[in-house]
Amino acid sequence: MVFVVYPAILDDSENEKEYYTVTFPDVTGAITDGNGEGEAMARGSEILGAFLYDLPKDQLPVPTDIEVVRRNNPDKLVVPIFADLEKARRETKPATVKKNTTIPGDLAYKAEEAGINFSQTLTEALKKKLNL
Repeated sequence: MVFVVYPAILDDSENEKEYYTVTFPDVTGAITDGNGEGEAMARGSEILGAFLYDLPKDQLPVPTDIEVVRRNNPDKLVVPIFADLEKARRETKPATVKKNTTIPGDLAYKAEEAGINFSQTLTEALKKKLNL
């Protein structure tokens, strides 16, 4: 398992009381919300994992010391939030898109006769071409 922990700011100043907006000073764009501390922290863990699961360990942002974040946000709730990056990787489904392609008719016929999955073959060829 690969766990990360980052300080999160829970702020209800622009919402109804105890409905928190959750942000991470070290993870730009990772924003969520939740009703109460528990839901806000759970959703914070989910968004943190979603933003970081595909980064190599050496490219993960360095977490700011939580006491520094608390000093900079004295009127907000600052808590550590963890994410299991392996779990996030397993649960995140990459988006798929439909692409129309043109190939020679005889090649298409032979591939269909052989039962070749065009989408799978194109995906494999693109990954190989891109060294992924």
